Amino acid sequence: MISIEGLSFSYPDGTKAIDNVTLDVTEGSAVGIVGANGAGKSTLVNHLNGYYLPGAGSISIGGIKVCRKNLDRIHKLVGLLFQNPDDQLFTARLYDDVAFGPENLGMNRADIAILAEKVLRELNLWELRDKPPAHLSQGQKRFASFATVLVMKPDVIVMDEPTSDLDPKNRRKLINLVNSLGITKITVSHDLDFIWDTCDRVCIMNNGCIAADGQTREILSDRTLLEANNLELPLRLQQL
Repeated sequence: MISIEGLSFSYPDGTKAIDNVTLDVTEGSAVGIVGANGAGKSTLVNHLNGYYLPGAGSISIGGIKVCRKNLDRIHKLVGLLFQNPDDQLFTARLYDDVAFGPENLGMNRADIAILAEKVLRELNLWELRDKPPAHLSQGQKRFASFATVLVMKPDVIVMDEPTSDLDPKNRRKLINLVNSLGITKITVSHDLDFIWDTCDRVCIMNNGCIAADGQTREILSDRTLLEANNLELPLRLQQL
């Protein structure tokens, strides 16, 4: 589903954020991207829907190359959840945020209404459809952000720090939601327990490179490997 070959990227000030990364992700898998602050995690996943374009190397999603001329097709394939829900919710009414994507695809209003209601009901947000997103709780905003992505029926969903600011109950709800999604999932998170619960594979990034890549429980149980990359064991393992 995702093929990254020799990807490198530098910011305009010359800072090299990604350095010759090669990574393949199979369809339907769940991959966690972890690493210390500044390791290049968010920069990497922001390439997957064309938010950034490769400085060198290439990316393809479902066989479609990520490049300027293909961005409309890539945006239909890849749904991106920002770390801060306030960056994703921008209309005066929750329903309008959820309907925004399908409207821009040219769907008719009747089909949009059916699809938006279905997604909002599945996420227990239907009763909040007329509320301004700014008046929602942090947990409600997080699930509302998911609604704006899931309504587009993406083949790939990319999540950047999805558990930030969630209380334990909403965090558990999010784990259940993510595990119920039968699509390809990429998760960037410092919450290694969330990665443990939702991902079958983990890549550790360090200085813009892939420092380790393997099965979740093997990678996240390796104290020496984690500490070498400025990470700690998941809390569940620290308590053993």
